[in-house]
Amino acid sequence: IFHLFLHTRRKMGLLLLLIICQCAINSIKTHSVSKPNIILLMADDLGIGDLGCYGNKTLRTPNIDRLAEEGVTLTQHIAAAPLCTPSRAAFLTGRYPIRSGMAAFSRVGVFLFSASSGGLPSEEITFPKLLKQKGYATALIGKWHLGMNCESSNDFCHHPLSHGFDYFYGLPVTNFRDCKPGQGSVFLKGVQRDLVIPVQIAGIALVSLAVVQYIGLLKVPFQALGYFLLIITISLVVLIFFFYHFRQLNCFLMRDHQIIQQPLSYENLTQRLTKEAMKFIERNTDTPFLLFLSYLHVHTALYASENFKGKSKHGLYGDAVEEMDWSVGQVLDVLEKHNLKDKTLVYFTSDQGAHVEEISSAGEVHGGYNGIYKGGKSTNWEGGIRVPGLLRWPGVVQAGAHIDEPTSNMDIFPTIVKLANAQLPSDRIIDGHDLLPLVQGEVTQSKHEFLFHYCNAYLNAVRWHPGNSESVWKVFFFTPNFSPEDSNGCYDSHVCFCHGGFITRHDPPLLFDLSRDPEEKVPLTPETESRFYEVIRVIQQAVDNHTRSLHAVPNQLSWDNLLWKPWLQLCCSSLFQSCYCDHESGGGSLQVQLG
Repeated sequence: IFHLFLHTRRKMGLLLLLIICQCAINSIKTHSVSKPNIILLMADDLGIGDLGCYGNKTLRTPNIDRLAEEGVTLTQHIAAAPLCTPSRAAFLTGRYPIRSGMAAFSRVGVFLFSASSGGLPSEEITFPKLLKQKGYATALIGKWHLGMNCESSNDFCHHPLSHGFDYFYGLPVTNFRDCKPGQGSVFLKGVQRDLVIPVQIAGIALVSLAVVQYIGLLKVPFQALGYFLLIITISLVVLIFFFYHFRQLNCFLMRDHQIIQQPLSYENLTQRLTKEAMKFIERNTDTPFLLFLSYLHVHTALYASENFKGKSKHGLYGDAVEEMDWSVGQVLDVLEKHNLKDKTLVYFTSDQGAHVEEISSAGEVHGGYNGIYKGGKSTNWEGGIRVPGLLRWPGVVQAGAHIDEPTSNMDIFPTIVKLANAQLPSDRIIDGHDLLPLVQGEVTQSKHEFLFHYCNAYLNAVRWHPGNSESVWKVFFFTPNFSPEDSNGCYDSHVCFCHGGFITRHDPPLLFDLSRDPEEKVPLTPETESRFYEVIRVIQQAVDNHTRSLHAVPNQLSWDNLLWKPWLQLCCSSLFQSCYCDHESGGGSLQVQLG
């Protein structure tokens, strides 16, 4: 009996010890997935086929590939829109851009000027706002492109600091060809096409009125003719002034609310952005932080520092990709240096697919490679919306895993909000889903049964991944008219548009099964797919449900909100001094080692 008592006591002791150990392990695991540091790395116009981890054999991207080796590669990661402004709005809010008014009904789907009045509405809740409330230090370094001012040049209603970021160092708009002398213009062809005829009509009308007045066929008040001439003259003067000074007025660098370089200099620009990111991390080694490093690479105008120029096998575009990869490596190295690697979730993506129509005036390809996927930026073919999606968090996220489930850049919002122990907003629809169960291997299927693909404010396509099937159905209600017709893009207009004569409507919709035809080569028909009408019916029901969930909101990309407003113009000196200042020269250099 005594031995039995001792044996039972030992077993109870071991059991108690096991319970204590398990509790400790669970506590450590729970702690490890609570309030990590967050680093979000976003390229601009990068093709999914430009990275080694997605199959590229000639561009060197060892640091981005390291994220794939040590983390999860999402192979069906979808941008919520194929253009910069709406895609980034969706990323920050976890919501389709149509819900926030960040989707255009007009031809222009992005902000073009720093002095436009549209932007991400203050009513929208962004993840930096929620993380800041939970004690996170938050910073945006690089491109913003979501508006600046509303009614005056210093109200900063759309500024990053008004949307939850503590610190901003970067560009308020984007990187245009017009920002870099000698790189051409994205506006010239459009201005010539859209304004020459109206100016000619106005000129002919004015001359005609003067003639009929002179010969006495019609009495036109001389004052009316004078006013008409004055309005045309003032309009032309303003237009010429604006485009002549476009670089100074729209291409500048800010730190918080202050302009520090106007116009922007490309010298060591990536090094400066990288240095700012590293300094932010080093300032916050003892507090949780959110860093959104939003690269200018590889949007045109392309650029690369002397250490990278001419080093790749793909011209200036390849040089820019490899310089961005170097920057990613610098950020990863600073995490290692301060023992933050295991405490930090790192995410890498692009805002949309590569801009395939980007060809320099010299004929050099300045757009990226979308792999096997059709189309590119501005379209909802897979090449325009299927983007890199890499997540690394040692010990928490599976290392070396590939996940081919539909996921969205909107998923980052609920994922990191949950990790920060913050509450998701309950007063609005959040379209993203928490990625953690999927990337930890706890579930094998994405929560996205349906994803809705908008071309500006127009519902263009829908994908459906049924829970009991490997199929990923995708329907198109309309498709862009490529020009030339047998090409892979809209080369005649530089981007594809979403309405009118620029598209072809389909009734019944085009249907593809991406699991069998990821290149979207051969549309299915009722003859080749027995479930054709059933799939269309289910998707149409999903569209009806989705449409009912939408509410009318002010359109931030209306012509009124897009146009340049001189009273909103940011200028570090004065318009008469060409808005010139430079508080950056000589700074930002980092030691670069090429592999």
